[in-house]
Amino acid sequence: MSASHHMTSEGKQRIVVFDADDTLWDCQGHFEVVMQRLYEELLPWTHSLEESARQLFATERKNMHLLGYGVKAFTLSIIETAMRVSKGEMPVTTIQALLNKCYTLLEFPTTPLPHVADTLAELQRRGYPLVVFTKGELLDQQHKLERSGLQHFFCHLEITSDKGEAEFLALTERLGASPDQLLMVGNSLRSDVAPALAAGWQAVHIPFHVTWELEQHDAFEHPNLTTISRFDHLLSLLP
Repeated sequence: MSASHHMTSEGKQRIVVFDADDTLWDCQGHFEVVMQRLYEELLPWTHSLEESARQLFATERKNMHLLGYGVKAFTLSIIETAMRVSKGEMPVTTIQALLNKCYTLLEFPTTPLPHVADTLAELQRRGYPLVVFTKGELLDQQHKLERSGLQHFFCHLEITSDKGEAEFLALTERLGASPDQLLMVGNSLRSDVAPALAAGWQAVHIPFHVTWELEQHDAFEHPNLTTISRFDHLLSLLP
């Protein structure tokens, strides 16, 4: 991968773009706690945690094109699954408890993952423009970035309802950049890496220990893709 130069072959400044959730801080881990609670509450009707999980995934997949990504969509899918699978038999007190757990997802601490803050500080010191490009709900994503204390590192924040090739091309245009200037750093092969490469960017994949089922994607190789195991390994790619 040719991301190791401060400038592109045409002498343009390289811009480093970061995903937020599960790249800069843990997000999915907090969602998993709520999901496990639902799976357990559904056991009288599903008789296995695996079947409970399948039922939630089916609801989320059905709702995706209408509700998109984020806490609100997740909460509606949790409550809908509880009511549908239990055929309305789940006690309202249990549903209220699930709702309360979902509300905690709007306020969980977005503590930066290991090496994130120091690496961003060093990249900023080296002169790289840093950008956040994340999908989800506008207010929720803004609040998470504020809670993380990382917002001062970034010169641009982009929040979108989805992250496909079209959104990467649109961001390229909004940044006034050419694709070869742009490097995407993220944990999701499906929504960070694959569409960035399709748009002509370079990409760095930093796998996270847990991946949401709708973000699952088979591993692949690409000449413009590098995989690293630690966030601070970026510093050897971007001198």
